[in-house]
Amino acid sequence: MSRRILHVATNISHFDNPAHPTGLWLSELTHAWDVFAARGYEQRIVSPRGGKVPLDPRALKWPMRDTSSRAWLADPAKMALLSATACPADINPQDYDAIYFTGGHGVMWDFPNSEGLQAITRVVWEKGGIVSAVCHGYCGLLNTRLEDGSFLVSGRKITVFSWTEERLAGVSGEIPYNAEAEVKARKALYEKALLPFMSHVVVDGKLVTGQNPFSARATAGKVASLLGRL
Repeated sequence: MSRRILHVATNISHFDNPAHPTGLWLSELTHAWDVFAARGYEQRIVSPRGGKVPLDPRALKWPMRDTSSRAWLADPAKMALLSATACPADINPQDYDAIYFTGGHGVMWDFPNSEGLQAITRVVWEKGGIVSAVCHGYCGLLNTRLEDGSFLVSGRKITVFSWTEERLAGVSGEIPYNAEAEVKARKALYEKALLPFMSHVVVDGKLVTGQNPFSARATAGKVASLLGRL
C-alpha cells in the first residue's frame, strides 16, 4: 500500500529586514524526499499561500549544498515543484498519511497562524496519521489545536531549533520569537541534543520532530518506520 506524504514549505523570502534573505532550507526537504521516494511514497508540497517557495541562500553553500541538494537544484522537474506549490485549500487532508513541516527561518512568519495548515494538521493527526517537523518547521505546530481545544504539542515530547543554535547562527536579534520559550509556554516537553547542530530526533507516539537541518534524514526515517506499522 503506497503512503502519501504532504511536505510543507514557506513562502517568506526575507527577514523583517528585506536585505536579509531567507526561505526554505533546501536539504530539510530533499533529505526527507529522498527517504520517502526510496520507499515509493507519493509526495506533494504545500505552502501557506501556494505558489513559489524561495530558497535560503545559506543552505545553497558548502557544506549544506550536499549531493541531495545539488541533485534537486539540477533537476528542472523538481525545481518546478517549488515554483507551483499547492495552497491549503487545494489539499484534502484525508488523502495523506503524514505531514512533514520543513524549516528555514521564513516559516517563523508564515507557519504559526495559517489556519489552513492547522486544519490539515488536525485532520491528519486525529485520523491516526503522523505529524512531523524538522528544525523551524515546528512553527507549523505551535498554534495547532485539536478538536478538544488543547494544543497538539501540549504534554508531548518535542525538539526544535534551540535558542543556543539561534545565537550561534547569528540571528537571535532578528527572529520574531524564541523557539524554546514558545514550545515550553504551550506545555510541550522540550528536549535537545547535548551539543548544538548535532542530529537529534524525538518521537512521541505519532509526533516526530528533528532539531536542526542535520536531523532531516533521520526524522524522515522515523516517520517512514511509523508508517510501516500503520
